[in-house]
Amino acid sequence: MAAFELLIFDWDGTLADSAGLIVSTTQAAIRDLGLPPRENHQIAELIGLGLEDGMRRLYPEFDPQWVMRQLMLHRRESGLKIHSTPLFDGAADALAELRGLGFRLAVATGKPRAGLEGAFDDHGHVRPLFETSRCADETADKPHPLMLEEILRETGVPPERALMIGDTEYDVAMARAIGMPALGVACGVHEPGRLYKAGARAVVDGVHALPAWLAGG
Repeated sequence: MAAFELLIFDWDGTLADSAGLIVSTTQAAIRDLGLPPRENHQIAELIGLGLEDGMRRLYPEFDPQWVMRQLMLHRRESGLKIHSTPLFDGAADALAELRGLGFRLAVATGKPRAGLEGAFDDHGHVRPLFETSRCADETADKPHPLMLEEILRETGVPPERALMIGDTEYDVAMARAIGMPALGVACGVHEPGRLYKAGARAVVDGVHALPAWLAGG
């Protein structure tokens, strides 16, 4: 346990069980806007990236900023709230346990700031547990490591004393780019083999298993 001081968590797919809602609401927007259809797995593959980068990959034939504006407008007009998703079972208890053990906690997410603040509002009991956070619309998108570098500068923690916890290869890749260890969780959108290939030190079932993993068993 003494190996790490700071634990940095992705949000969607790691702490929040939001993949299904993100896919279904994106599919609804695609249909309503008359965009070319995409398969569910093509959308799920992009969860964790910043919205503009995700749209560039999903619709390379269109201007990604135009697609992004259309989707955001649809979301506002429809009143959809992507942040209104439950946390995975045991995640909140694990966060509280880890904070009680003296770990410092942070969030590094592909969500926009408004989305993360909405999620914090929905799960007010976990908001005070986090020391700081970075969102895709206020720094570089994953897998660029800038959001992690900013968190490290703010907290004064060296990369080898921090651990990134996430469900996608994007989370693992941005940590590995700056020499930070990464732990994968199998509850999200990328399978364990893919997380290991990206460089994850290990993969656990979910955040609920993190305290035991940190304790070495």
